[in-house]
Amino acid sequence: MERILAIRLMEEEQSRRLLELALAELLKLERGLSDAKLRERAGRGLVWASAASGEILDRIAGLEETRSAISRASALVIRIRKAEERVILLRQDYLGRRTARLQAETLADEENAQQARIGIRKNQQALDDWYLNRRQSDENSK
Repeated sequence: MERILAIRLMEEEQSRRLLELALAELLKLERGLSDAKLRERAGRGLVWASAASGEILDRIAGLEETRSAISRASALVIRIRKAEERVILLRQDYLGRRTARLQAETLADEENAQQARIGIRKNQQALDDWYLNRRQSDENSK
């Protein structure tokens, strides 16, 4: 039972690590999306500033920056959705493995408790036998 418990513990640990990696990847993608939105705003700000100054190159650069940021953001949204789905699956897997480990732990604890009860009974039986033999030998010696 101890081997099963050790295996369950390793499986749970591996599952937890995979979940942590997936969560880190999701966080990275979400940061990328936030950065893309900042770039989009900066591009719009450049277009707005170029309208006041009349600089055509700034306007073109601002439009391109905005377009690029929007494209990146839409690609990241798709990747974020997939990453969220992966996190959900990995979380379910982790919780399942954790439950299996806890169940194995409970069974191991019950088995250990049963072995302890058997040991106590055997010790008590040995003491009873010793006492009975001692008493009988005392009676025989009289």
